[in-house]
Amino acid sequence: MSARTAPGVAVIGGGFMATVHSRAARAAGGRLVGLVGSSPERSAAAAEALGFERGYASLDELLADPTVDVVHVCTPNALHAEQALAVIRAGKHVVCEKPLATSAADARTLAAAAEAAGVVATVPFVYRFHPMVREARARVQAGELGRVLTIRGTYLQDWLLASTDDNWRVDAERGGRSRAFADIGSHLVDLIEFISGQRIERIAATTRTFFRNRAENAAITTEDAAALVLQTGSGAIGTVLVSQLAPGRKNRLHLEVSGTELSVGFDQEQPESLWLGRRVGTEILPRDTDSLKPDAARLSIVPSGHPQGYQDAFNAFVADTYAAIRGEQPSGLPRFADGVRAATITDAVLDASEAGTWIDIPSDSFVAANRYDAAIPDLTVPTPSLAAENRTA
Repeated sequence: MSARTAPGVAVIGGGFMATVHSRAARAAGGRLVGLVGSSPERSAAAAEALGFERGYASLDELLADPTVDVVHVCTPNALHAEQALAVIRAGKHVVCEKPLATSAADARTLAAAAEAAGVVATVPFVYRFHPMVREARARVQAGELGRVLTIRGTYLQDWLLASTDDNWRVDAERGGRSRAFADIGSHLVDLIEFISGQRIERIAATTRTFFRNRAENAAITTEDAAALVLQTGSGAIGTVLVSQLAPGRKNRLHLEVSGTELSVGFDQEQPESLWLGRRVGTEILPRDTDSLKPDAARLSIVPSGHPQGYQDAFNAFVADTYAAIRGEQPSGLPRFADGVRAATITDAVLDASEAGTWIDIPSDSFVAANRYDAAIPDLTVPTPSLAAENRTA
């Protein structure tokens, strides 16, 4: 990349997330070199549709291409670990969709491998890149909330509301042990810790699978909804509700953090404002660079009154990833260690639900728990190949 002004970008997968990633890569100045799907024919079709220069016949062919600097992994969850590790071993930078892996152990392996290889490795917790999320975080960091007391978060969708609704994600073999929490709850707990500055220390949880059989999948074990109570290291308490069966809620991530002096509330479906609550008087703060903290103003790319949304947040995430590849240190960039954290909490949610008791969550980083040497480790469990998967995410 040092000899070129733009990173060479490749994508693994050809579905919805590949479309989102390719838009963001283009907006960040990347050169769309190539794409690989589940077959050479699908690779060629997806590459043409998304504006890539070529489709690869195989993942090996992609990884052997010296013009590729960074690879975006946009396939079903069970493929993430194997494919991201292959990218790392090829010495290329990697953006891997969440969940980083279907177990915390494999997520730690990936983070250690990326660290050992010296590559930039990021995971798209893109809600961090809404300007008003950065505004909320900056106000917490400035001490405006006082002592953080309570946290309340929900992430609600309705796309799996009916028993006739189906998707590969409900299948544990392709999506992993967790579905709703790994898919969307991971975003929420990442945002809780990112905004509040609090580390979740203990949780109690319950999960529900309301439909054991759907249109194409039977004997489903992955959860439709999860509810948990949490406690942070500083003693704050909170509640979290995650559901993919909430009628009328399309993608409603809402988070409220309350302290002794101020509450802040962010709603992803209304991302252009931040709710500020006080004992006397409340305020709706609009996205306006004249009144925002510097980190929020940096991400505010159009004038107030011209809405920014999900794709803008994704574009900013990819732009910061490419900046990190150039050697910069952008603030708040979610790296593989953050993916490990989300996977650790996801495992704890399921363990707490099965055990019916509180579960402690370690607050140390993956490095402290998983020391590595110069050798890149193997995964703890085998994962399927790309060719074995017909549908990409």
